[in-house]
Amino acid sequence: MNLHALRLFREVSLTGSVSGAAERLHMSQPAVTMQLRKLEKELGFSLTRPHGRGIELTESGRWLSEQAERFFKLEADIKDQCEAFKQGRRGRLKLAATYLPANFLLPGWIAAFRRSRPELSVSVSSGNASSALAKLLNFEAETAWIGGRTAFPSAVDAFRCYEDELWFVAAPRHRFAGRRCTLEELAEEPFILREPGSFTREALYSLYHAAGLTPPSPAVQFEGPQETIRAAVEGIGIAYATKLEVGAYIDSGVLAKIDTDVPPMTNPISCCTRAGDALSPAAEAFLAALPAGRRG
Repeated sequence: MNLHALRLFREVSLTGSVSGAAERLHMSQPAVTMQLRKLEKELGFSLTRPHGRGIELTESGRWLSEQAERFFKLEADIKDQCEAFKQGRRGRLKLAATYLPANFLLPGWIAAFRRSRPELSVSVSSGNASSALAKLLNFEAETAWIGGRTAFPSAVDAFRCYEDELWFVAAPRHRFAGRRCTLEELAEEPFILREPGSFTREALYSLYHAAGLTPPSPAVQFEGPQETIRAAVEGIGIAYATKLEVGAYIDSGVLAKIDTDVPPMTNPISCCTRAGDALSPAAEAFLAALPAGRRG
């Protein structure tokens, strides 16, 4: 079907005359009439008939006018939806993340982002760094947010969006709570450590090795960050955890920070994308909306 002619016919039906349609469309009356005749020939039935000094729609013309109205309303809606997708206001944003960004960074960033884009759907898949990168490279996520890692595959572009400090913490009743101590002094105390291979355990060992000291041995070992922190709250010993993880516990008074004679180590958190692959408008808008200093 000739959509240009259908659009002209719709204007005729809206204005009630060929002259009215021609005026609105900035066309000549003969040009509009010619297009109507072509449309009638294509369809095989008449759309208008003479009526007084003007025209009126035939029964088939009234039916087609209703269908044309539906069609062009749908066209306008599609254009609006396409514009919304282009601006990142509609669609679905799929993210993958490790524990820290999934729990302590992304929820707040997503909440702020969706306040201006309530129709945008966001899904976050959390796991370890390998699974998050696998989802990114397998096109199951558009961005991956990885903590505790500085080297990435060549197929990944990454920028650092957050530096999370690592702190020594203990229950407020611990004798070192709120004090400044040496690493040697801390090593004499019972420690609650994560499992071998975890970022915080490796960072703790690196801190002690860099100082030429023997790292503390675990009095208790846990395989999860929250279990480790809860054990510190219960007074089992000293834990080494990130500021993001323990900040709320310190603010509420159930944990206390222990300062040391060396600068704190940091846990880098990076945003990863597929190298050379364009982001969707929604992902572009999300990155652009990150707080100042968190963008690549």
